[in-house]
Amino acid sequence: MTHEYYVPVSILVPAHNEEVTIVDSIRSLLDLDYRLYEIIVVDDGSTDNTANEVIEAFEMKEVHRPIHRVVECKREKGIYEAIIGGISLTLIVKENGGKGDALNMGINASQYPYFLCIDADSVLQRDSLERIAQPLLEDEKIVAIGGLIQVSQCVERKDGYITGYHIPKDPLIAMQVLEYDRSFLASRILMDGFNGNLIISGAFGLFKKDLVIAARGYDSNTLGEDMELVVKLHVFCRNNNIPYSIRYEPNACCWSQVPGSLKDLLKQRRRWHLGLFQCMTKYYRIFANFRFGLVSFISYMYYLLFELASPVVELMGIFSMLIAAAYGVLNFKFMIKFIFLYSI
Repeated sequence: MTHEYYVPVSILVPAHNEEVTIVDSIRSLLDLDYRLYEIIVVDDGSTDNTANEVIEAFEMKEVHRPIHRVVECKREKGIYEAIIGGISLTLIVKENGGKGDALNMGINASQYPYFLCIDADSVLQRDSLERIAQPLLEDEKIVAIGGLIQVSQCVERKDGYITGYHIPKDPLIAMQVLEYDRSFLASRILMDGFNGNLIISGAFGLFKKDLVIAARGYDSNTLGEDMELVVKLHVFCRNNNIPYSIRYEPNACCWSQVPGSLKDLLKQRRRWHLGLFQCMTKYYRIFANFRFGLVSFISYMYYLLFELASPVVELMGIFSMLIAAAYGVLNFKFMIKFIFLYSI
């Protein structure tokens, strides 16, 4: 993409109790190789020192200006602003309402036609914003773009550039590295071929603001607000006969921290699975519906069978192996060969 053409983007950073990482995350956003963007940090009722860390680090001043609520969200308590290197940085401290509610506040406060949502514990490469925005110059029908999420515990960074990469020694984190690669470099690339992606990760996604507002923004009552919004955009555009495209850009990379303990991993996966269940049941009319085409018969079925039902299927598989071993009908040699060949 030539540097003479840029799409203005508002970067929204919802934060709740992120005092340890929030300042470094904002500094990484200030170093992006992009000409026209603003940063809006929304402190969603933090009980730690998140807001003060941002205010002190960037010498922000409190301002008094109204926020026009085009999508529903809870009230703000204070607004702070600063200009850092020509980039507008805004901090909004608000009542706790959840991540979706915080993003709705960011949408209300943003001034540009596209917004990028990113987690407070994630960092972007210097070219990530440019790469994720590039498809907008190629197709005016795009309403949302998802980027590639990689595990930040794998990399060494300096001045916004990746200087080293390694597989973590911790097996729990290494497992998540493989899982992320499987998800982002396989199924999402496939579904991108027929405009069928149902998930754009809440850690790194670009959206067309006016269409999100028309669809009433994020649902703050669901645990999977990122997937809910994307599925809602599919339904909204098809119901209103709006030509649209939801893309995936694997060259735009975001580095995100993953859980380092089994307890945190279980909490995260429980939240993801409940969010997936809520979304699949809320939009059950997509199921076997010819009006949604391949979104119904491939995408919806994939998430229903291979994501939502997979824990039950895997437990049944383990249980059946134990029964077979107990009755002496399990061929251990074949099982080991099969698992080894499948894993490579």
